[in-house]
Amino acid sequence: MSDKAATMTGVVLPGDSTVKFREYEIPEPGHGQVLVKMKASSICGSDIRAIYREHLGKGPEGYQGVIAGHEPCGQVVKAGPGCKRFGPGDRVVIYHISGCGVCDECQHGYMISCRDQSRAAYGWQRDGGHAPYLLAEENTCIRLPDSLSYIDGALCACGFGTAYEALRRMQVSGQDRLLITGMGPVGLAAAMLGRALGASTIIGTDLSDSRLGLAVDLGLVDLALKADDSALDRVLKQTGGHGCEASIDCSGAAPARLLALQGTRDWGRCAFVGEGGTVSFEVSKYLIHKQITLFGSWVTSLRHMEELVERLDRWKIHPDRTCTVRLPLSEAARAYELAADGQTGKVCIVHEEP
Repeated sequence: MSDKAATMTGVVLPGDSTVKFREYEIPEPGHGQVLVKMKASSICGSDIRAIYREHLGKGPEGYQGVIAGHEPCGQVVKAGPGCKRFGPGDRVVIYHISGCGVCDECQHGYMISCRDQSRAAYGWQRDGGHAPYLLAEENTCIRLPDSLSYIDGALCACGFGTAYEALRRMQVSGQDRLLITGMGPVGLAAAMLGRALGASTIIGTDLSDSRLGLAVDLGLVDLALKADDSALDRVLKQTGGHGCEASIDCSGAAPARLLALQGTRDWGRCAFVGEGGTVSFEVSKYLIHKQITLFGSWVTSLRHMEELVERLDRWKIHPDRTCTVRLPLSEAARAYELAADGQTGKVCIVHEEP
């Protein structure tokens, strides 16, 4: 970093489906903090739902007008006093919530669930990754192996971590067939990770032909189904009338949530990770009488994200395969437009080519 560089340009989201650029001073790391030069910062569906189109949230989803971007990955350029693990030159993924550090959830690595007033999510209540530099707490950083690209790391920071947590909690393995409703970026992540965990058959559903096509082109699903009135019958036909042993809804849409539940085999497991919306179903018919275990799963923990990164390195698989749009910070408006349109794979702002 040049000593002459004193300011940087960052992206903020006014809440009217536009992007604004503002100038900021490049921050200095304090105690236990590191300054990270951004390399990749991807866009999450939650950014679109709760910030870009309109400011919906309060509390954990309350946007405070900070620099956007909660899926950051980069290289440490400066470490503040008290840092114990990371220093200049280290490649890091950043877990996107900084919690109080002392509550039960933080102690177990689930800072996403911290309820202390000091909790602040990057890109929501504290400056995020849509700028050349990000000030991070050292204890939210995870080492990125040399085998993984910066885009790989950015995608782990939320989307792949979210999918991994749900699949891990359902203990998906080679014994399972996996149904995924919603083949957006998180659905693609669930398919890639489900395959790595051994799922024998993966079925994906979506309303978007382009997203179904991408899932097929990437070899992530064995069967891609249009999410119409015939989808459930086709899922059952593919599974001998039983349904899949595990299912996950990544869309947040009520019909897709119901399809995931209906397409789950008796005694199977179903997870909801898609944010927002509602769902209505006959509890006895689809949950109790089928003996289904239903999981609500929100992001992941620091430990499990570090485990995911280590496994990606060992499995030699790359989340960046699901990233179909890579644009510089200067084209952030276009990046958000494409992400909001919902027809692409992952959209990522790339500060430097990895």
